[in-house]
Amino acid sequence: MPYQLTANEYISGVLRHDRAVLGRTITLVESNSPRHRALAQRVLTALLPHTGGAHRIGISGVPGVGKSSFIEAFGCRLLDAGHRVAVLAVDPSSTVTRGSILGDKTRMERLATADAAFVRPSPTGGSLGGVARKTRESILVCEAAGFDVVLVETVGVGQSETMVAEMVDSFLLLELTGAGDELQGIKRGILELADIIAINKADGDNLARAERARAELERALHILRPASRDEAWTPRAVVSSSLTGLGLDEIWQLIVEHRRSLEERGLLDTRRRQQRLDWMWSLVDQGLLAAVREHPEVAAMVGRLEAEVLDGRNSPTAAAETILEAFGTVPRG
Repeated sequence: MPYQLTANEYISGVLRHDRAVLGRTITLVESNSPRHRALAQRVLTALLPHTGGAHRIGISGVPGVGKSSFIEAFGCRLLDAGHRVAVLAVDPSSTVTRGSILGDKTRMERLATADAAFVRPSPTGGSLGGVARKTRESILVCEAAGFDVVLVETVGVGQSETMVAEMVDSFLLLELTGAGDELQGIKRGILELADIIAINKADGDNLARAERARAELERALHILRPASRDEAWTPRAVVSSSLTGLGLDEIWQLIVEHRRSLEERGLLDTRRRQQRLDWMWSLVDQGLLAAVREHPEVAAMVGRLEAEVLDGRNSPTAAAETILEAFGTVPRG
């Protein structure tokens, strides 16, 4: 069993950019152990003054769109420009072991071995939308370790796009051209989240189709983009290829431009403040759910209530009210 570092050892290791300690610190903040959580919060509190300076970029897209290849090519391009890049790649979890099953480190070999980069695959643990529960804290740890670009990759299914958009500054959506319909699969809801959309794999015979899709999407964005997320920023559509490097520099320039737009209007700080508040309440929600499930009065009846709901002998509403009433009961000592 590895030696347990002290809080000061975690803090000093992260601040001096020790990659081994950085990895152990993220493992600490991901732990569900109450003892580890208390230590993790001490470490995070000490690291907070050293956070906040990085570009926080969410990257999503359906499986098969080429996210890992794109991130490796994009990340290596940023390294060449002098940036330090951290990648938090959130994997689907095995329902049996809860471990990562895609192995992003093996799919980002060049980036993972670079001195100025850090790639961390993390299992979702079954959390909603494929976003690891501790990703927000991992972002802070990476910033404290001196990474000025943090890329958060999600699995691109369900509500993962919404969840990642709530923890980053800029949201990049990767898309593919559709068969027949160049915008196949582009949903209105995604347009409310994406700051930049890249039609990926724009190389070879697919380049012309990707260019047509980009032009069509750009026209649609001007019409359909709602004002709720950022009224002064019109999302841009570009084409990209991790194979040829097409569009990678343009995407970075758009990210820089988007951040500048937020800063000039004071919206970057406003967005991050709201994200911290939302983060607090999401943790409260998670804690309450765990407390309800672990409550002795609830635990004693939940099996029976679930069976009744499954068999149609009880309504979900009535069963939920019974559980909440039991949760309000003071546990017997």
